[in-house]
Amino acid sequence: MSPTQLLSTSISSSSSAFLAAPFAFKARNQNVSFASKTPSICTCAAAPQEQKTVYKTQVSRNANIAKLQAGYLFPEVARRRNAHMLKYPDAKVISLGIGDTTEPIPEVITSAIAKRAEALSTLEGYSGYGPEQGEKPLRTAIASTFYAGLGIEEDDIFVSDGAKCDISRLQMVFGANVTMAVQDPSYPAYVDSSVIMGQTGQFQKDVEKYGKIEYMRCTPENGFFPDLSKVSRTDIIFFCSPNNPTGSAATREQLTRLVQFAKDNGSIIVYDSAYAMYMSDDNPRSIFEIPGAKEVALETSSFSKYAGFTGVRLGWTVVPKQLLYSDGFPVVKDFNRVVCTSFNGASNICQAGGRACLSPEGLKAMSEVIGFYKENTNIIMDTFNSLGFNVYGGKNAPYVWVHFPGQSSWDVFQ
Repeated sequence: MSPTQLLSTSISSSSSAFLAAPFAFKARNQNVSFASKTPSICTCAAAPQEQKTVYKTQVSRNANIAKLQAGYLFPEVARRRNAHMLKYPDAKVISLGIGDTTEPIPEVITSAIAKRAEALSTLEGYSGYGPEQGEKPLRTAIASTFYAGLGIEEDDIFVSDGAKCDISRLQMVFGANVTMAVQDPSYPAYVDSSVIMGQTGQFQKDVEKYGKIEYMRCTPENGFFPDLSKVSRTDIIFFCSPNNPTGSAATREQLTRLVQFAKDNGSIIVYDSAYAMYMSDDNPRSIFEIPGAKEVALETSSFSKYAGFTGVRLGWTVVPKQLLYSDGFPVVKDFNRVVCTSFNGASNICQAGGRACLSPEGLKAMSEVIGFYKENTNIIMDTFNSLGFNVYGGKNAPYVWVHFPGQSSWDVFQ
């Protein structure tokens, strides 16, 4: 549940008019009028229709995509919301869909974006394709801002169009023959991308889970951190902290156990730190704060929820040189190969905005926006607590997790 999405939603629809009054439009300084015909009544009689044969190719559908259940979560939420609004057009809706941002991007950031865009119209300022890995000044700024003293260098960092996109690129790197574990509950992109890659079995309707995925149960009873003694060994472990959707954040001691678990099992952790700047407690903001993590983990992050870049699209992934496959080959080289094949690099205009985000003025402005969203979170938490609900998260993330006993998530949503 995202407190950042607090805007009412309204739906408008358009339709073609078969009986219309005369209208006019203007094109190239000419007024052209089209008069509608006088309405008349006619009688139609159905004639026998020939059976049409639909042409089909000889290409089989991807069986892995066919495993997916319904649509991706957030478009499905939007579909149900829109259907509700059509039925109740005067309803004021607080959307419980994708956790979008609502506050304007700070001017110190947009001015840098505009300046870079305007420069493209000059011979001196024009640039075409850039490095697929991202422009060096931005990579350097990310390393010094978020990973100072952690042994992460500029060439370990790949700038992208967002963490979600990088998750799919990482799945291309890992391929179909790996096994994976995921927090339960978790951000749906981890599971869906695994299904599409062919890493999973069929969907099991009785438990509403896919076969061959290790679901690491995270509940209030275990502090939203899985009991690793009950988790089977997998090749890949997806882990998000602060967590979407529970709002929980792993402690230093918990992440130390997770890194040791990965080492003991020869696994790779894909650590999603997209909400690290929301952290209030003295918890790690990067997996690389944990000794030994560079040998078993990579990290993906984003400007989306810091600077309001959900529409601008800019993120990064860190793949340390020390992270090796079982044959000793560096994972970073394969990731670089996939990036160079499937991606031409993040927009140079957006990267200018990213550099502005990491200036002293930009960091201050982002902190103020984050403070606004955290204030919204506190309002939501206080409200649900006053109504007698058990409420979790919120303190270290823009997400609140509320317990509705005896009801499914979709029942509560409806």
